[in-house]
Amino acid sequence: MARTRPLEVATALHRFGLQRDRLRSALSRSSGLALADLDALEHLEADGALTQRELGDRLLLTSGAVTMLVDRLERSGLVTRRRHPDDRRAVLVALSDQAPASEPEPLADYHAAVAAAAGRLSPEHRDAVRAFLDQVAEQAAQAVGGLSTGYKR
Repeated sequence: MARTRPLEVATALHRFGLQRDRLRSALSRSSGLALADLDALEHLEADGALTQRELGDRLLLTSGAVTMLVDRLERSGLVTRRRHPDDRRAVLVALSDQAPASEPEPLADYHAAVAAAAGRLSPEHRDAVRAFLDQVAEQAAQAVGGLSTGYKR
């Protein structure tokens, strides 16, 4: 049996990224939310409440643009703002209790399939995949930093 070459792994990761981008575009279209709005909701879902500055940094948005984004999401009932408990100058943005708890069936099916595929990996393979994904995520973050040198907050 032929071994998978490193370039094949990199190509598969790239193809996954392209298909995930298509999934996000379809979700944006079906939900009526902008991609940046979906990205914001995904960051809040993954990491909990963030300051507007942290959210803007993650989305590469200026302070004015992130304020408009949060205003839009707050009007839609998807997020809430509250005072930061340790920094009275900062405002925390969090998913609201009114945010839909369920997801569209095709997205739920996708998440279930990903979880099932991860469950079929041996513990050693899960460790290797996790380490690989953490490493490439860090490389992507570094590339964003290099590409964002002209970015003005």
